[in-house]
Amino acid sequence: MVNPKMKFKKISIFSSLKAKKIEYISHQLEEILHNLGMEILIPRSFKDYKSTFGKHSSERTILKESDLIIAIGGDGTLLSSARKFGYYGIPVLGINLGNLGFLTDVPPEELTVSIQKILQNNFEKEERFFLEAQVNKNKDKGKALNEVVIHSRNVAQLIEYELFIDDKFVYRQLADGIIISTPTGSTAYSLSASGPIIHPSVKGICLLPMFAHSLNSRPLIVDDSSKIQIKVCKKGKASLSLDSHQNYILKHGDTITIKKTVNKLMLIHPEGHDFYSSCRNKLGWSLGVIDKTKA
Repeated sequence: MVNPKMKFKKISIFSSLKAKKIEYISHQLEEILHNLGMEILIPRSFKDYKSTFGKHSSERTILKESDLIIAIGGDGTLLSSARKFGYYGIPVLGINLGNLGFLTDVPPEELTVSIQKILQNNFEKEERFFLEAQVNKNKDKGKALNEVVIHSRNVAQLIEYELFIDDKFVYRQLADGIIISTPTGSTAYSLSASGPIIHPSVKGICLLPMFAHSLNSRPLIVDDSSKIQIKVCKKGKASLSLDSHQNYILKHGDTITIKKTVNKLMLIHPEGHDFYSSCRNKLGWSLGVIDKTKA
């Protein structure tokens, strides 16, 4: 019987990966949810998964009926579930089977205890914003939770672009490209390009040139309400990428407009979630430093 105090009643299990470990964790999760009296939905995009207690449903049904999406995998899986479901208002919880897993923070060994506590309303929630990108005035707008990247289509070849913020000219630059990232994306591709780590609560957008042909190139952080425009100049061949998922070929003279969306992602965390603890564990902060209090 469903506890009337519980917020979540219909729960969807999703993964974008195919692996025996994914199936094992999914079946374990189904058993936990079934024993708690939850109704279980399985998106048809979770291909080839044979559910024990769940009902395979279309994405439209998932969007209409689900109270919670549980994404099993790494941050790539959570990004996929965020675009498919979280963008439209369904909270997302991540089970971490990846390497870093800044967004998926429930380890498999804590699955039973964490799920039970979360379904008893003992959890923390956190909002993350998306970016949308529009090429010229096309109706099609791509969305990204991590980053929008404008980059050269050819290895070791520069592109030239102009940057405008709120219709004000900022600079013209030669570089491999530019990464426009949210605080969520600051621990993703931007981090590998030596960008700053930005706390998720910061209302900002980071603009990080990639291998700029300049000794004075630095990351620039602007308010998240800013309208960012990149104009592709004549030199080089450029492409647009959103979370390494949607890709568009750009032409000389194209203008890409990037701004925060109205839609937000609601991430669900177990109680006691701590961003700095995640950084210590996943990025190796304090490695090699002896904790004298425990010596």
